[in-house]
Amino acid sequence: MSVRGGLSGASPELAKLADTVLQPGFVGTEVPDWLRRRLSEGLGGVALYSRNLVDGPQIRALTAALRAENPDVVIATDEEGGDVTRLEALTGSSRPGNLALGAVDDPELTELVARGIGADLARAGVTLNYAPVIDVNSDLDNPVVGTRAFGSDPWLVARHAAAWVTGLQASGVAACAKHFPGHGATAVDSHNDLPTVSYSAEELAATTLPPYRTAIEAGVRAVMTGHLLVPAYDTEFPATLSHRLLVGLLREELGFDGLIVTDAVEMPSVAERYGVTGAAVRALAAGADAICVGGERKGAGVVGFMRNAIMAAVIDGTLPEERLADAAERVRRLAAWSAEQRGATWVTGGTESDPSGLAAARRALRVRGEGFPLVTAPQVVEFVSETNIAIDRVTPWGVAEPLAALLPGTDGVRLGPEDPLPVPADGRPLVVVVRDAHRHAWVSAGLDALLARRPDAIVVEMGLPGPLTPGGAHITTHGATTASGQAVAELLSGRTAVTGLAPA
Repeated sequence: MSVRGGLSGASPELAKLADTVLQPGFVGTEVPDWLRRRLSEGLGGVALYSRNLVDGPQIRALTAALRAENPDVVIATDEEGGDVTRLEALTGSSRPGNLALGAVDDPELTELVARGIGADLARAGVTLNYAPVIDVNSDLDNPVVGTRAFGSDPWLVARHAAAWVTGLQASGVAACAKHFPGHGATAVDSHNDLPTVSYSAEELAATTLPPYRTAIEAGVRAVMTGHLLVPAYDTEFPATLSHRLLVGLLREELGFDGLIVTDAVEMPSVAERYGVTGAAVRALAAGADAICVGGERKGAGVVGFMRNAIMAAVIDGTLPEERLADAAERVRRLAAWSAEQRGATWVTGGTESDPSGLAAARRALRVRGEGFPLVTAPQVVEFVSETNIAIDRVTPWGVAEPLAALLPGTDGVRLGPEDPLPVPADGRPLVVVVRDAHRHAWVSAGLDALLARRPDAIVVEMGLPGPLTPGGAHITTHGATTASGQAVAELLSGRTAVTGLAPA
């Protein structure tokens, strides 16, 4: 089939191929008119974010409206089930994230939690989940991975990657392992700039790649690329745009035959170098099959520009027609798998009040010291440090609120970098809550100052644990989800016992 011709000429086949590989986001909780038109013309995918999602009925109505325009549309989101949650962005996740699951290190539990996430997504009408994160936490200063990873041991990450993929896909939702070939060994956030992974090919094989091998063996349907420069394979192009990494490593060496989807191409790490449309065309030419576009402040314009750029690249030979057709076919293959799953496993298993999340959060707690349970209502000081852009700013977190529900009279205060430290009251327990304290100098300094006044304070670390566990007692949650905060509140109030918890 030849589809060459002018952009305004008779090339409907080419336009449909270009539409099929796009997965744009949009703003709002209803389907905008421009998106309805594009879907009716063959747009192959849509990405949903927390700005689109309010509650169960609204989400189901939204996905039904999308599917009414194109029954085969791939509906994606990034529900990681921990600090990065979309379905529960307004309430906080009812499940702990990957780091907590890795701390427990029970693959059966990981599979159960992922199965529940899959059931929730299936009920919501989502067919592709941009998860799990299977990066290996090799760098404690990594600003983007942290609690989203299962841990720092490649083989621990590998076994939980397989379990998470198995559980999610058992509910009929396609998993998407990310961020290939591994974002954990960087100190730069690819949302802001282009990180470099300095490992040799041998080091990559031993550290970042084992989770991809096990995820592929578990049948993962999709892999998301990372905007990462990996000189061991390509000194010029980041992984998203690298034929050597996407085809040479992922397809040929690792044997992956599913959908390759890019991380959002409007991220500065690629967009500032190649432009949004340039990054999309280069990614397709390199071997990617679907282009994720976040959609914030983009709307119809950028999606139209991207379709035209893809068509122009085919016409001028920059993007081989056969490569685009192959990419579109892989999108259709995923859509067909999803349709088959809807008939076989759609919304089976789990409930909207799945108890496995809180049970997992309780098991993930690590405790050092004594003083539990509290006999009087405490003061709670929560340091609000900056989180990476993947974590929604509106998502609640912390210990003060759930603890106040169990111990009436609990007082809570939140501190930013410019806020003065409170003077702790004598005779009342003091609980200090931090996230990634080792990564934020102002948090570490404030914590040290409070502990100098009150060395008996209980410190709760709700982010990535650092090398130290300060405080008269120390609790590590391995995440700041609602389930994790509830688990700490239960522990402090005596609703659950410390007995059997492993020391920090």
